[in-house]
Amino acid sequence: MFRNILRGVLGTTRHLVLLTNSVKKFNPHISSGSAISRMAKQFDKAELKKRLTPIQYQVTQEKGTERPFSGCFNKIYEAGIYICIVCEEPLFSSETKYDSGCGWPAFNDVLDQGKVKLSPDTSGGRIRTEVTCAQCGSHLGHVFGDGPPPTRKRFCINSASLHFLPKDEEDKVGDSKDF
Repeated sequence: MFRNILRGVLGTTRHLVLLTNSVKKFNPHISSGSAISRMAKQFDKAELKKRLTPIQYQVTQEKGTERPFSGCFNKIYEAGIYICIVCEEPLFSSETKYDSGCGWPAFNDVLDQGKVKLSPDTSGGRIRTEVTCAQCGSHLGHVFGDGPPPTRKRFCINSASLHFLPKDEEDKVGDSKDF
């Protein structure tokens, strides 16, 4: 079924093969035909609308994208970790953050491969790989294969999907649900 939907969106099987192969380059464990995995944490949409800012909700729950160069973490390079704004899952380290010039925070790796889920994204007529939080399913951004060595990955992540904990506060992960 997934294959037929993509065929209808993209028009040809060749594009489907290219999409599947590009996603598998980032994570060979992804199967284009696999069912959507169950998320460990589910959040009430009404509660999230109250807790998150409008841009945080649009980005994380509606797969939106903040305007380039508008996010608060684009040019921040302080030592610490970046956690999911919705479920507080630790996702990225400042040690892997770099200035890609793209207008969004960029990382060349995640804290742990199991922290994010990579999925094909064909929205807007483009073929990309979406990055979501593996814990709660929130949209984070996209990953591209044009990053620096050694990974050659550029995790292009919306600031609105993240909360930053400075190095001296990393032990506070999970202490608060209101950022």
